[in-house]
Amino acid sequence: MVGVLALQGAFREHIEALNTLGAEAKEIRKLSDLANLDGIILPGGESTVQGKLLRELDMLNPLRDMILSGLPVLATCAGLILLSKTIENDENRYLATLPVTVKRNAYGRQLGSFITNGKVGDFNNFEMVFIRAPYITEVDNSVDVLSKYDDKITGVRYKNQIALSFHPELSNDMRLHKLFLSITK
Repeated sequence: MVGVLALQGAFREHIEALNTLGAEAKEIRKLSDLANLDGIILPGGESTVQGKLLRELDMLNPLRDMILSGLPVLATCAGLILLSKTIENDENRYLATLPVTVKRNAYGRQLGSFITNGKVGDFNNFEMVFIRAPYITEVDNSVDVLSKYDDKITGVRYKNQIALSFHPELSNDMRLHKLFLSITK
């Protein structure tokens, strides 16, 4: 069973992608929903709101512990910010399980949103949808860079964590969701 954090943001699109691939998915809205997961997706949306709700619902520390214990996670856009150990120009820290520094809203406002194709890991010509997206400014040596756009890091993999600046759930390309499912239990 794959959980999709459903506190705010683009969680429905991830559930649809998982269902299309034949995977069982459930919405994560409260602490008890975290039980018996094989993996979790942290969707795009507003990272500040999602982080605040994770704290208020007493889910932040249990989820952090689960990720640090090996729970596979796919994080997109705001999810990347939640995982990052450091957020430029922001004192907030959320899950902080991914040894990277991220810059929020790095590509500008909503009007600065765009779609491009690029290489993501072994996947060529992958459609990348950027919406008020962050990018990664620094990575630890143990982090594998999966993708870049305009010389900025937009996708990484670290142990059980795949984190992306863009939204694969808004594309018809299911390769990243398939990759994520391959690392779930």
